Amino acid sequence: MAKPPLVLVLNGPNLNLLGTREPEIYGADTLDDVAVMLEDRAKGLGLEVDVRQSNHEGHLVDWLHEAASRKAKAVILNAGAYTHTSIAIRDAIKAIAVPVIEVHISNPHAREAFRHLSHVAPVAKGSITGFGIHGYALALDAAAKL
Repeated sequence: MAKPPLVLVLNGPNLNLLGTREPEIYGADTLDDVAVMLEDRAKGLGLEVDVRQSNHEGHLVDWLHEAASRKAKAVILNAGAYTHTSIAIRDAIKAIAVPVIEVHISNPHAREAFRHLSHVAPVAKGSITGFGIHGYALALDAAAKL
């Protein structure tokens, strides 16, 4: 039996604190809750998910490269604060043929001005923002249709 298509779900800095960090903005769900939700949903969509988190920019770059070498169907990326600062992550996305779907739990455009700039959005297939952790599920649905 063939392996189901892979979707990497990459999470950047401070998302390991999801559920305790600013719950009024990010909610009470943890990254483990996100992983369980996505694993359950992926089964119904005939996909495999690999959910990861790192506070280190280079790990995210390496994992984007890995998505290409593993022939992933898509990457769901919540780059956290690196969204607004990382040319390296932008260049890594441009360097791979794997479609990247940008996700943010909050709506960056409704927050501080420095969060309005995304280096990811111009090179992503699309962006889903402001729907809490449900945005990850929306992104997985979109990935399934690619």
